[in-house]
Amino acid sequence: MAAAEVIFDPRAAHGEAAFDEVLHLARAQAQAQGLPYAGIVSAQDAWQLVQAGKAVLVDVRTNEERTFVGYVPASLHVAWATGTSMNRNPRFTRELEAKVGGKDAVVVLLCRSGKRSALAAEAAAKAGFTHVFNIAQGFEGDLDAQQQRGHSGGWRWHALPWLQD
Repeated sequence: MAAAEVIFDPRAAHGEAAFDEVLHLARAQAQAQGLPYAGIVSAQDAWQLVQAGKAVLVDVRTNEERTFVGYVPASLHVAWATGTSMNRNPRFTRELEAKVGGKDAVVVLLCRSGKRSALAAEAAAKAGFTHVFNIAQGFEGDLDAQQQRGHSGGWRWHALPWLQD
């Protein structure tokens, strides 16, 4: 399933209504696509929402990915899967609820490409989270013709803030 990005840019508008519109459009798009969670937002929209205090960013990648590939400053971390065999974290939704302060928090989830975070968003929605959104293309973006990431799309490609240990 290819994720379409929300086309509304809150940087071009002003005020609370702009951020509400981003989330409204993401919800409408999710409903039209039959997604089981609140919606999909672009990396740029996610960052604007986080910067405005309208959402909490949670990175669902492994500790190793965050350490060696990079991470978003001030993001929270709840691994969707762990270890080299990528075993699903059975405590994911409980840990997420504890980190974000409850199931009613507006949460944007980030992984490498947007695929694991979509699964995490689905699990969170099934657990009762009402405002959980997936970040399209994740941290590194989609694979290119050479089967490499980071050359088109994703958090880093859009030059959004990130750090590396």
